[in-house]
Amino acid sequence: MKAIIPVAGAGTKLRPHTYTQPKALIPLAGKTILSIIVDQLKEAGISDFIFIIGYLGDKIKDYVNEKYPDLNAHFVNQNERKGIGHAIQLTRNIVGDDEVFIVLGDTICEYDVADVLARPTSVLGIKRVDDPRDFGVAEIGEDDFISRVVEKPQIPKSNMALVGVYRIKESHQLFDCLENNIRNLVTSRGEFSITDAIECMIRSGAKFQSFKVQNWFDCGKKETLLESNSTLLKKFGGVIARDHHFENTIIIPPVSMAPGCDIRNSIIGPNVTIGEKVRISYSVIKDSIIGAFANLSDIVLTKSLIGSDTEIKGESRSLNIGDNTEIDLGES
Repeated sequence: MKAIIPVAGAGTKLRPHTYTQPKALIPLAGKTILSIIVDQLKEAGISDFIFIIGYLGDKIKDYVNEKYPDLNAHFVNQNERKGIGHAIQLTRNIVGDDEVFIVLGDTICEYDVADVLARPTSVLGIKRVDDPRDFGVAEIGEDDFISRVVEKPQIPKSNMALVGVYRIKESHQLFDCLENNIRNLVTSRGEFSITDAIECMIRSGAKFQSFKVQNWFDCGKKETLLESNSTLLKKFGGVIARDHHFENTIIIPPVSMAPGCDIRNSIIGPNVTIGEKVRISYSVIKDSIIGAFANLSDIVLTKSLIGSDTEIKGESRSLNIGDNTEIDLGES
């Protein structure tokens, strides 16, 4: 069994943050998107990983080698972004005849990995959504096997979206279908998709069961990333590193804080993730993610995503306000 994690995307919906940081390494509930995925698979006993890298790929490679030195990790470069199907095809020589467990690099789900590994057939993760037109969609037959998959259909016949988790036993058949689609230019919205390859496998007789994930956390854009951070903080509980300095500061949990932070005269939380060696003074921060080495002072932040090595200084005021007064200090 080899785990394949595509992390070559540019993360355009999270710019400007992804100009300098891969989306998979954005801090989330005291971890990173990538570490949450890897930890899930490691705990289930998978130790062979293939990371498909491209944009800012050296940062992914350095992170994996430093944080997971015990993994048997391979790195494959996708120099041209032609879709997930094209990315997966690049791993064929490394996979050989092994089974594959594919998890897209921005896909965080709650599910029983051990149960998925124990299934006798190939399986695809699904979840019911209100509007499936922006997803791969699975149609389920009467025998509970998947009868068809379609990438981003305009008129969906099912509201069961593919979440980006695939355990495939017949890897040779998957790669044959990928090669066939690439050779014959079978694309969806201009890209080679893994959904089209799986549909090719189904038409050739491959059997796929589905499994429903308990939760599916969207990390694709700022608003949903902050929502996911809040939900995961509540689930994991905030962890505050012992190596920090607080002075006249109130922490409202859940809050996750990496080592080396210096927080003074501030209110932090709830639902805040802070990277390492961040300095904050005279500020109020809630429902936000703050990258490493940021320096914030005299500012109020809510529902904010602040990148690493960022300096923000607000305006400090001295006020003398009487009773029964309402003041709006925001800009007009």
